[in-house]
Amino acid sequence: MPLAAPPRSAEESRYTSWDRARMSVVVPVGVIVAVAIICIVVAVLSSARRADQMALAREIQLLRRELDARGERVLREVESVASSQTAIKHIRTAFDPAWTSHRVGAWLQNFFEHDYVMVFDGDDRPRFAQIDPTHAGADLNRRIMADLVPILDYMRGRAPNLRHGIRVHDASASEGGAHSRLSVIMRVMDQPAAIAAVAVGPVDGIPPSLDNQAPVVVSVKFINDKLLADIGAQLRMTNLRLVADGSPRSGDMDYVLADPSGLPIARFAWAPTQPGAEIVDSVTPFIVVALCGFILLAGFVLRYMRRTAAAIAASESRLRYLAMHDPLCGLPNRVFFGERLEEVIDEVANGAAPAVVFYIDLDHFKDVNDTLGHPVGDELIRNVTLRLSRIVREGDLVARLGGDEFAVISSIGDDHGRIMLLAERIIRSICAPYLINGQNIVIGASIGIAVIDKRCAGAADILRYADMALYRAKNEGRNRACIYDAAMDADLSKRKLLENDLRKAIENDRLQLLYQPIVNNSGEKLVGVEALCRWTDAERGEIAPSEFIAIAEHSGLIIELGAWVLRRAMTDGKAWPGVNVAVNVSSLQFRRADFVDMVERALAETEFDPARLELELTESVLIGNVDIAESSMLRLKALGVRIALDDFGTGYSSLLYLRRFPFDKLKIDRSFVRSIEKAADAAAIVHAVVSLGRGLGMQVTAEGVETADQHLFLRAAGVHAMQGFRFGKAVTAAEITARLQTPTRLGHEDARLAS
Repeated sequence: MPLAAPPRSAEESRYTSWDRARMSVVVPVGVIVAVAIICIVVAVLSSARRADQMALAREIQLLRRELDARGERVLREVESVASSQTAIKHIRTAFDPAWTSHRVGAWLQNFFEHDYVMVFDGDDRPRFAQIDPTHAGADLNRRIMADLVPILDYMRGRAPNLRHGIRVHDASASEGGAHSRLSVIMRVMDQPAAIAAVAVGPVDGIPPSLDNQAPVVVSVKFINDKLLADIGAQLRMTNLRLVADGSPRSGDMDYVLADPSGLPIARFAWAPTQPGAEIVDSVTPFIVVALCGFILLAGFVLRYMRRTAAAIAASESRLRYLAMHDPLCGLPNRVFFGERLEEVIDEVANGAAPAVVFYIDLDHFKDVNDTLGHPVGDELIRNVTLRLSRIVREGDLVARLGGDEFAVISSIGDDHGRIMLLAERIIRSICAPYLINGQNIVIGASIGIAVIDKRCAGAADILRYADMALYRAKNEGRNRACIYDAAMDADLSKRKLLENDLRKAIENDRLQLLYQPIVNNSGEKLVGVEALCRWTDAERGEIAPSEFIAIAEHSGLIIELGAWVLRRAMTDGKAWPGVNVAVNVSSLQFRRADFVDMVERALAETEFDPARLELELTESVLIGNVDIAESSMLRLKALGVRIALDDFGTGYSSLLYLRRFPFDKLKIDRSFVRSIEKAADAAAIVHAVVSLGRGLGMQVTAEGVETADQHLFLRAAGVHAMQGFRFGKAVTAAEITARLQTPTRLGHEDARLAS
């Protein structure tokens, strides 16, 4: 499997750069401008369409109004001759044909151009008819009579509604009964016409609604091309005309005038005015100019991009390298590693040989950074990079995931023996001493291993498996490698369950504190106790402190656990006047900004004497936290609390810490005490530590004293106090109270049991 994709040629790089530049600049600009122009065009066309629609609606409205006005005019013209007293005398009282022909028929035809005038008596019989010669025909009377029957029925009150026509005007005295006047637009002899009907009257004493025997003058004026030409000229409607059959000419408006029942009366056509076309014509030049400008802009952009394509291509590979590699050591970074891991998983799923992920964590790297400085730490990272790059196989990928974490993807296969051999070579290579800036540096490495085979789900699972294996390697003592197996998932589940149960045990006060005696150098007097937390679960039984305290530190529960231990130790210690109570403080707990406030609150709540409280800190609490640690220790000293440096001699810079921090006591680590009978250098170290402590005005306590010889040696060396099985194991608070009441038990019975 190759480390990365093969490098691209310069020509391919230039083409890719040009293509990307075009896609990232030209296309968005082009799309924006094109959308803007399209929006303008759509807006113009929409506005033009709305303008045309509004103009057309207005023309139809004007045409309807003008037709109604012509109908009303016909009615007024008929009414002018039919409603006079002279008409009542010569038509209703005594019908005079000559007068009717001259003053009604000829008058309406000659002066008002009516086409057909008829007079009906009270029984609807035609008494007079005067027809325009142009409309004469053999069956004219019969056809006209058939068409005028609905009008006569309506005028006589025999029909409540007038069908097959558009009523223009009817000013009857009442809605029911006879009607005195009527103007309607309807079809007569298959032609549209304006028809006016007026009852001759009125006659005194007869209301119009009851006057259903009055003679009726009916006049017909056809809506013909001549009339429409006059209307078109008045309304400025071009080529207004009637359309009989077929479709009007292309571009003409086709409008059908229909009666209330939906039957067509007339079909008109005309060339509509189109203000929208004028809008389009006025805006088109600007759109053309905008398109030309866009084309020129695109040309300039393309020209500029062609000139800068070479620069883009040259910088593209550099930018990609910086984005995918660690700037400190030049190795691929987490992003590159993730992409490559996905590719390898796909390759294995498609039939390639199994691969392996080595998840490497440097042990004690943070101590180097904090004690020797970040420049030395950076140089150490570069040295580790060189060693890893030399030891892996050609084609394997080495990546730095961040901080002190590295990863290797190797095609070594799934043979566990070969995998562990490579892991051991990596560990040996990393653990070999480094000489940097005159400093001899030794670090360790723990490795978690996950095998990539066809059963793998994805990159996230592989990294999770490797991380669980790394956790196992660290728990088993570091400087080792572990291969993931299914049991680790069970271990993880077990740790999660243990974590939940520990949280409940803290909340429900199901933990226990034991106290290990601390005696003076003669071993006869109890001068203090060290609080030790114990947990006995109802189902699991007694759980080792190394197990549940590690889980508490990993999960953050150490904060709640430490606060609980501190308050319980103060509460129990109030019963032991003159006896100091020592409580261990974890690094996570001490580094919290509110730690001193928590101690102060606990002292106030328990009313415990701060001079009898001893907080034991290890050097890990101080590493990388020097200024904050010093400030916190000074605040604790101001409260009267005593501070002890625990496990002295096992760190990197103990002498520096002794000079800077206000410790009251040094505690010699049990590893030195255990070796004083076997190794001369251990005894010399103990003498040196005691002398150093006394010289700095500090009390010195030795831990892990188990034998009489150790006791005698430490007493001769000048140790102030001791603790260990020689003087008693950790016991309950009640047993400490009992021992204080019978102090001889400390020096004799317990010592005899311990020996």
